[in-house]
Amino acid sequence: QVQLVESGGGSVQPGGSLRLSCAASGIIVSIYAMDWYRQGPGKQRELVAAITRGDNTAYADSVKGRFTISRDNAKNMVYLQMDSLKPEDTALYYCHTKQWNGAQIRDFWGQGTQVTVSS
Repeated sequence: QVQLVESGGGSVQPGGSLRLSCAASGIIVSIYAMDWYRQGPGKQRELVAAITRGDNTAYADSVKGRFTISRDNAKNMVYLQMDSLKPEDTALYYCHTKQWNGAQIRDFWGQGTQVTVSS
């Protein structure tokens, strides 16, 4: 029932900016920790940014100072603002969360949105 849908990806030159959006249904984002992951060509999926219910945030060292994760509880959405983009940021970006149903924890992923940074 939980669905996460990413949008906002595209192509940009180095130094440019993009804002990714994650629209959630079947879940209230204000009471779940939400994450952004990415997977570049030939690379493993890695955690980029995370936000807790209390709006504490954490970032991968490679994006600190450049990326910002946030949420809009009224719209039930999560965002990833990406500034000063570098070619190594090129990847498929995924929205992610976990749900406890009383018996087990389940992972939920969006379909991904492509970000390409090149000159």
